[in-house]
Amino acid sequence: MRSSETHTASGTPTDADGPPPTHGPAPADRAARRAVTVFPVLVVAAGLAGLLFPDTFSGYGTDVPYLLGLVMFCMGLTMSLDDFRGVARRPWVVLLGLVAHYVIMPGLGWLVAHLLHLSPTLAAGVILVGCAPSGTASNVVTYLARGDVALSVSVATVSTVLAPLLTPPLTLLLAGQYLPVDAGSMVTDILKTVLLPVIAGLVVRLAAGRYVRRVLGAMPWLSSLAIAAIVTVVVAGSAHALKSAALTVLLAVVIHNGCGLALGYGCGRLARLGRPASRAMAFEVGMQNSGLAASLATAHFSPLAALPAAVFSVWHNISGAVVAAWMARRTPADRD
Repeated sequence: MRSSETHTASGTPTDADGPPPTHGPAPADRAARRAVTVFPVLVVAAGLAGLLFPDTFSGYGTDVPYLLGLVMFCMGLTMSLDDFRGVARRPWVVLLGLVAHYVIMPGLGWLVAHLLHLSPTLAAGVILVGCAPSGTASNVVTYLARGDVALSVSVATVSTVLAPLLTPPLTLLLAGQYLPVDAGSMVTDILKTVLLPVIAGLVVRLAAGRYVRRVLGAMPWLSSLAIAAIVTVVVAGSAHALKSAALTVLLAVVIHNGCGLALGYGCGRLARLGRPASRAMAFEVGMQNSGLAASLATAHFSPLAALPAAVFSVWHNISGAVVAAWMARRTPADRD
């Protein structure tokens, strides 16, 4: 998980997912599977806490941006300059992944909201999820699927860095018909809660790498707890409306995520990238930074608009793990 994952430029998950393989891939596989298994369970438990005890947690909405900043700082600690060198090695393929991500998912979000006749608030929330950068679990799920993790890392890195420039105008374009969107304020919020913490984490990693490596194993769990806390606050803030909207939101999320995974993979195959790179494309397109979407929805719309992001946070980890397992089983038969 990007919020609970790290990686190397070669595409092998590092300590934050568990130790890299030293005697074959089994140890890293087990650590990665544990990450994508425990995280959804933790988020589900967090959501239930918010639903059952809304009065306890609903007053913490103003803390959501700080929690997201913590997640992104942890992400910065797991990054290295090799992640950016990977972009330079395959610029056109990374550009294809970036364009696919920021065209397919925002468009799907608008289409799902339109076809399901969602309320303006929920429609804006679904679209905002689609306009967010790549998801926090995309790298580790690509690894489990035996896909091109180096490509996954490159696309996720660039999509996150460019989020302040792309997420607000896309949200304004597609969600502005449902609710007022202050794109300028949204740019400022993304800079403060995403880009600056990531840069700060990267600087700390470069300046004190020896010490940072000693605590990398704690980063996944710290990030996971922060995201779980975000989900608790979001659910608590709209607990009363959740009962009537839950099935609709779940349906929207399942369609949005499933179509994103399929179209991302199809885009890679259409571009003749080969199966490993196409698998990376599937997860980079279909998995979103739902923590950012929840934070922005809470700050700019309402807690109810953040519900799609909270549900997406759980569902895309489950669907990603299932699809990755299916892809990994097909690997022996793959020839490209």
